[in-house]
Amino acid sequence: MAITYLKNSKPEDEKAADDAKVRSIVEATLRDIEDRGDAAVRELSVKFDGYDRDGYRLSPAEIHTLMAKVSDRDMEDIRFAQEQVRNFAQAQRDSMLDIEIETMPGVILGHKNIPVQSVGCYVPGGKFPMVASAHMSVATAAVAGVPRIIACTPPFKGEPNPAVIAAIHLGGAHEIYVMGGIQAVGAMAIGTETIDPVHMLVGPGNAFVAEAKRQLFGRVGIDLFAGPTETMVIADETAADAELCATDLLGQAEHGYNSPAVLLTNSRKLAEGTLAEIDRLLKIIPTADTAAKSWEDYGEVIVCDTYEEMLAVADDIASEHVQVMTDRDDWFLENMTCYGALFLGPRTNVANGDKVIGTNHTLPTKKAGRYTGGLWVGKFLKTHSYQKITSDEAATKIGEYGSRLCMLEGFVGHAEQCNIRVRRYGGRNIPYGEAAE
Repeated sequence: MAITYLKNSKPEDEKAADDAKVRSIVEATLRDIEDRGDAAVRELSVKFDGYDRDGYRLSPAEIHTLMAKVSDRDMEDIRFAQEQVRNFAQAQRDSMLDIEIETMPGVILGHKNIPVQSVGCYVPGGKFPMVASAHMSVATAAVAGVPRIIACTPPFKGEPNPAVIAAIHLGGAHEIYVMGGIQAVGAMAIGTETIDPVHMLVGPGNAFVAEAKRQLFGRVGIDLFAGPTETMVIADETAADAELCATDLLGQAEHGYNSPAVLLTNSRKLAEGTLAEIDRLLKIIPTADTAAKSWEDYGEVIVCDTYEEMLAVADDIASEHVQVMTDRDDWFLENMTCYGALFLGPRTNVANGDKVIGTNHTLPTKKAGRYTGGLWVGKFLKTHSYQKITSDEAATKIGEYGSRLCMLEGFVGHAEQCNIRVRRYGGRNIPYGEAAE
């Protein structure tokens, strides 16, 4: 077994130190929001977003004015993308059925899929206006039937971004707030004098937003741990070349200064060619200042001997986006178990998934793909079970088993719940504190 790193990311201890700083800042900021409410939110918005107003919720008139600034072509593109997202989300929703079955005569069990009653959607937009994130969270929540959907997005260059606001509104949000970062996530989850708290937070964001969601989990639900973008390219010489690999890596590295980008290949020639191609592209790509920093600190190039080794490394890294360009893409689809989303074949790319193709782009990061998939319509639904006994015979039979099993564990009060039914519906004389025979 031979796995060679032609390029490593920054040491793990340095990454851990960065994470610790973020945790401390987020903890203090959330405490401040809880203590001071709107005043804290306003101070943070002025400090970090450079944006000050009496109330951060947009009025219907403001929304209308902003949407009027969006060109017809851009509005058409937004509507097209949302249609793709809605269509796939609806197909997923249709696959989730309420059920009711009679497991034995007189015993009826079932479950209902009930929408979360209020959701806060974070739509990033401080550095890049993330129009597509509105489709992924707001529109998907609407398909799920969530009755109260609110959205927060930061100002872009000092003002609400018209295209982002249009996407949020068309997606189905009932309240739109122009604020970003920890203050947005904290305000939605904790609540303030002017913002009622939600039951669940969703949406991607930077390290501070992701950490805020992590710390708020339990107080509210969250979709998943969606931090800085991660991408992996799995490639061999049969399906990809250096230009394609480099383009797909840098296309995601431009998200931020800490976006991991990994090339995993069984070809040293392709690996070395990709390294050279990345150097070339970084001299011409307009977002090179961001992408170069991510590549320097978080980029990796890994060369394996076999496809089996590539599979093992890929599952261990559990990257958010995995672009597969090999002579056996379906083999990876069949065998990979830990990732956010797969993009199969050279005709496919992560940007399509991010913006328009219809699958959801809010995906697990930081190895969370080991235990969860990405945001989807099912995340906005709670599956609640129920049970009903409709005959005396069933009440007696289940009660007898229940009585004995409760006493086996020493729960006398539990057993009595069963025994009283056996007495009433089965005519049995069971002394208090004893198991049914």
